[in-house]
Amino acid sequence: MAQGRVDPRPARPAGHLVSGPLSGLILPPGGGRTLTGPAQHVTFKITGERSTVGSLFEVVVPVGFDVGAHRHTRTEEFFYVLDGEVDMFAFEPEVRTAGGWQNWRSADGETVHRGTPGALIHIPPGCPHGFANPGPNPARMLFQAAPPPDHERYFEELFELLADGAPPPGAVEELRRRWDVEQFTPLKPGQPLPTEPLGTDPLGTDPAGVGSTGAGSTGAGPTGAG
Repeated sequence: MAQGRVDPRPARPAGHLVSGPLSGLILPPGGGRTLTGPAQHVTFKITGERSTVGSLFEVVVPVGFDVGAHRHTRTEEFFYVLDGEVDMFAFEPEVRTAGGWQNWRSADGETVHRGTPGALIHIPPGCPHGFANPGPNPARMLFQAAPPPDHERYFEELFELLADGAPPPGAVEELRRRWDVEQFTPLKPGQPLPTEPLGTDPLGTDPAGVGSTGAGSTGAGPTGAG
């Protein structure tokens, strides 16, 4: 009996967005479209145009920035600390105090952690979470959000809203609600960042600023990954 010919090419996952031959993506340091503003720098690394799994961003977080405690009903997130330090939590506290989350504690004793380079935080849908940069330097993190492209649209609309200065009262809050952000404590912008991208070395150890291209940048005010 004749045997069927086996196709040596790898099978494509269901719902794959790219037609034609399979190909990956290699980005150099600093590669991707960058949105820059005083409160945060966000570089789009992987978007929904390439992935059905999630959107991947690199974010620079200024000293004093606090995204505020919040949760998402449908979004799953990962944060990985590359440079600097951030305080972070991901749990339901015994009491949601309105002023801040830094002293929150869960029923089983979980508390806020200081995330140093290499630390990872995973946030499933519905889990309260937050992060803040206590200083003394800007921090840099990889941030993945699923499903795509929700957080891409959120960042784009937020930077557009803030491009001309202070937005109308309640505008940022309404935008965050519309993009699945239920806020529990206030978002705080922190110390202003330069309006030019800081590249891959926000701590200033590389004076050459490798990868600090940042095409597509725009000014902005208070923002907030997560």
